[in-house]
Formats: sequence, C-alpha cells, structure tokens
Amino acid sequence: MSHGKSPIRTINRLLIANRGEIARRIMRTCRDLGIETVAVYSDADQAMPHAREADVAVRLPGFTVTDTYLRIDLILDAARATGADAIHPGYGFLSESAEFASAVIAAGHVWVGPPPAAIASMGSKIEAKARMVAANVPVLPDATVDGLDRAELQAAGERVGYPLLVKASAGGGGRGMRVVADSDGLVGAITSASEEAAAAFGDGTVFLERYIADGRHVEIQILADDHGTCVSLFERECSIQRRHQKIIEESPSPVVDARLRAEMGAAAVAAAQAVGYVGAGTVEFLLDASGRFSFLEMNTRLQVEHPVTEMVTGLDLVALQLAIAEGRELPDPTRTPALCGHAIEARIYAEDPANGYRPHTGTIRAFEIPQGPAIRVDSGIEAGSEISAFYDPMLAKVIAWGPSRADAARSLRTALRRAKIHGLVTNRDQLVNILGDGDFLAGRTDTGFLGRNDRSRRADSPSLAIVAAVVGAQRANRRTADRLGQVPSGWRNVASQAQSLEIGGTTVAYRFDRDGQFAELTLDGQPVEAVIVDQADDHVVIRRGLLTHRFELSVDIDGDAGGIVDVDSPFGSWSLDVAARYPEAVDAGRAGSLIAPMPGTVVRVAVAAGSTVNRGDCVVVIEAMKMQHEVVASADGVVSELFVLPGQQLVAGQALMTLTEPSAE
Repeated sequence: MSHGKSPIRTINRLLIANRGEIARRIMRTCRDLGIETVAVYSDADQAMPHAREADVAVRLPGFTVTDTYLRIDLILDAARATGADAIHPGYGFLSESAEFASAVIAAGHVWVGPPPAAIASMGSKIEAKARMVAANVPVLPDATVDGLDRAELQAAGERVGYPLLVKASAGGGGRGMRVVADSDGLVGAITSASEEAAAAFGDGTVFLERYIADGRHVEIQILADDHGTCVSLFERECSIQRRHQKIIEESPSPVVDARLRAEMGAAAVAAAQAVGYVGAGTVEFLLDASGRFSFLEMNTRLQVEHPVTEMVTGLDLVALQLAIAEGRELPDPTRTPALCGHAIEARIYAEDPANGYRPHTGTIRAFEIPQGPAIRVDSGIEAGSEISAFYDPMLAKVIAWGPSRADAARSLRTALRRAKIHGLVTNRDQLVNILGDGDFLAGRTDTGFLGRNDRSRRADSPSLAIVAAVVGAQRANRRTADRLGQVPSGWRNVASQAQSLEIGGTTVAYRFDRDGQFAELTLDGQPVEAVIVDQADDHVVIRRGLLTHRFELSVDIDGDAGGIVDVDSPFGSWSLDVAARYPEAVDAGRAGSLIAPMPGTVVRVAVAAGSTVNRGDCVVVIEAMKMQHEVVASADGVVSELFVLPGQQLVAGQALMTLTEPSAE
C-alpha cells in the first residue's frame, strides 16, 4: 500500500510480525472483525499462547531476535506461504523499520503502519528533531557526537549543558540512554550507550540532549488517515519509569488542563503532518515544572500503553489502524473524540526491583489476575509459559478504568494485590506500593518519582503467611507419609521436642495437638498465636485474636527434599522456599569465583587475566531480556583466571572469572 489515497483494499488474512502480548492483542480485534490471523514464533516461543491462538502459525527457526523476529526475509516468506494479504508489525522488533515497511509494500502486502518515508524521518531522533525545529515544534538543546574526539565531545557537552542525556538516535524502550551529571562521566557514557544501542537496534549512533531532571513525560496519541485528516486522541502521562522504561501510564495526565492539552495536541498534529504521517503514532514530549513542553521523539507505531487511551475514549486503536491501512477515512466518532473518566496501566515485568531490576527467567506456575468491566488484562503468557532470557521481560499489562483518577488507582491496586503470579520474581509489589503512595495519589508523578520514593522493597512475609505455608507443607508431607488416618498431622503420642521447618528464611518450630491445632508454634524462637479454623490442600483459614484470615495455597513439595509454597491473600502474595530436611552437600564452585547473576550473553569483558580490580569495578557486561547489566567486582583482587568471551551465552551461576587477593607487597 502506497498511502497515496489508494483504493480500498480489504484485509482478509493478517500476519502479525511480533510475539507475546501485542500479538494476542491484535488477534483479539481481528477476531471481532472476522480477519484471519497468522502468527510467527521462534523456537523459544513455540509453546507460547500467541503461537497457538492464531489461525495459522509459522516457525522461525532459532532463538535470538536477530535469527527470528528481525529476519525480514523469513517474515515475508511466512506471509507468502500462508497467503496473508497484510502485515501488522506490533511494537518493537521491526515496527519502526523503514526497510521492513518498504519490503512489505514491494511484496504486494498491505502494510499496517505509516509510510516508510515517515518512519525513516522519525526513526533517527537527530533528523526528527531537525524536522520539528522546521515545523516550529519546541525542542531541547542537543548536539551530535559522531566522529568527535575527546576534546570535541567535552566541548559539545558544555554547549548542551549538564545534566545531559546520552541518547540512541534509533530505537527506544530506554535502551542506549545514559544520564551524565558532569563532564567526567561523558566519554564512558557515550561508549556504553553506543554499545547498547548497536546491540539492540543495529545502530550505535548516539547524541547529547539537555536532561530535564524531574520533568514529566507526557505523550500525545495521534491518528491520521490517507485522506488528509489527522487528530489528537489526547495525552498519556508516562513519567513513572525505571531505567528510562515506563512502568505506569495513565490518561489523562493529572497536570494537563484543557489549554495545555489543546496546545500539545496541536503540536503533535503539526509534527505528524510535517513528515506526511498516516496511521497510529505517538508524539512524546517532556513537560517541565513551569508547563513548557519540548519534543522528545515520535514513535511511528502502536504504543505499549495504548489501552489507557482506548479505555478513556472508547476507541479500538487496532481496528482503526486496520481501517486506515485499508484506505478508509477516519470515522466521525474518531474525528471528534471525547475523554471519559480515567485509566491507569501497570506493566508487570519478570524482574526484581529490590535487586537492581535483575531480570528473572523460569516457568510461570500460576497466572491469575482478577478481571471485570473496569479491569483489563493484556498478557502474552499463561500458567505453564516458559520465560526465557531472549526477549523483553514484560509479562502483562493490567489496566483499570474509573470515573476518577482515585477510583482507577484503587481498582488497579486491588487487582494487582489479588493477583496470583507464581514461578518467578516480578515487580508486582513495587507497582502496588506506587499505586498506594501519597505522592502518586496527589499527582506528583514526574520522572524523578522512583528516585525520591523507593518503592522497590518487597513486602516481608507476615507471620501468618508463614504459618499458612507450614500448614500447607505439613499436609503435603502427610499425603506421602506412613500414618494412621485418624491422627492429625504432626501429632505425637509421647511429646518430645517440637518439629521444625526452615521456610521463607524463617525457622518454624511447631507441635500439633490431637485436634490438629498448634500446641506450640514459634517463628525464629518467638511464640505466635494461631488457631486453624479451616484447612484444605488449596487453602487455610487462620484466626489470631479477633481477626480471621484466609490464605490460598499452592504447594510444590517433594517430601524431605523441600520445595515451594505460594501463599496468596487479599493483602499480599509470597513464594516461600521450604528447605530440605536433610540437605545434601553440594559443590560450592571455584573458590573466589565471580558468577553470572542471570542467564544472558556476554557483551563486553572489561578486564583481562592479571588485571587488578577494586570492589565495585565493572568487570563484565551481560545482555539479558534486551537490557545490559554490569557485573561488578565484589572485592578488591586480581583476575587470576578468565572463563568468558564476548558473545558467549551464559547460564545463571556460571563462573565468569576467579579473583584472588591482591599481593601484600
């Protein structure tokens, strides 16, 4: 499709050149419209829901992004083999590749996206800013750094002013970005940002941009058809971010009034028209404390956070994308949109905010999030899904609508608290903490929010949750133990010392009476009052004082070998490890070795055998789940042995190098 007011082309079979949550989201609209769908999947994704739910699925041999979802030739082969007449790129991967868009159109398929020229114009943030200046859209001071020597780089930094942001010209998602406070850190930040951008986008070009500390990230959703109509669908605020990656988004913004909304909307439309834009897109701005806004970039695709716009406007943005791609005019309701209520979205990531946002891989044992008329869940996973290190760690998005912002925040927080997500660490507790934070509820949500409000700490396991887990563990052991059926678990005819378990890092000592109640119960030596009101394999009800609490249980214990008990309740969820009663001795690995904290790929080895390092020095950079993570020396020492090379695939716990104590000389 040329986007030159071509005749209507009906889409009958759509290939979705993506995976996970967005692939399933697009399929949902296609089912409503009667459009058949084609999925593509890598070997790592062969059991994922999107591959199963499409009408047809095509295997892309391989595991890595470069071998699969970024292979234009394989995507086009799949479209040809399945008779797909259109291709939707989703977001990420090839969604902002002008080369891919051109190839799709040249192959005779309908391209569900903007014209290749518009993608190319906005794909380079450097070129995009130049075009915005020409269109009278406000921008931040910036400087290009390609080909500059150290002295010239320092001079460019001084011209832009500190603090500044080193920023990848291509791509997005927080990759290839570094905040620099002063000239001392500039060259190192440029090097690391360029390396990350090259690995993520195939383009290591970076530039410098003035950094507005604690500004607000506010973006405008636009839609443009092939008949000259371009409209703003209002703003989304996406200020709450970690590592420049959004985790909570909402619409409307709590600080944007009608006047500012109109000004930003007009600027976004002007930006789109400056590049001949057609389709759905998002123009991102930075809003400072005085209310001045500046252009950041334009995302020439559907955004991850598009559901909040859908929930406050009642529009289906995917359906509108498809209609525009078919050559149709925007319908009247879209030309005169109206805001209704408030929507907030939270992204659930497989990562540990309390441990430097370390990504986690593994099998999802349970995935249940309460849904209702005002709660929407867009996910790429289900119970049994395997989360690998090859792709982005986002598991799902939970979106709540309410008549007011407070209503939406309360509904979203409740849904997240009551969710069952078992199998790996997620940021769910952090999201719950943010949604209940006083600053958030007051609308004080700038990009410095997480810096001022440390909401990364996971909730401690309360004593009654541990008690519930003990009951669950005892029931599991009881099912496999030789016993008299009428005798309660753990009861002894002649009382001796209490039984004990190490569970959730707590030492629990207990003894049951003939009625199945605790005759003795201590946690780390401290007595705990608890009366078991009801129990079954999947739940336990406990009374303490006048209060009764119900805990849902999921128990995976192999007798004396230990295991895991997942405990869910209305006020939190915990995965508690049950230690083996008789642990076997294990090899602790090489003495003095530094190990990989996660599976991934070695991007850079910063030391060599014989190097002297200080505690905190970066020694290896690992890429996992599309982000780079520095492994630092845990102590002063000398690298006596080095076991890894750039490009090498790692498993968690693999030895990277051996550090020995520095010479006393």
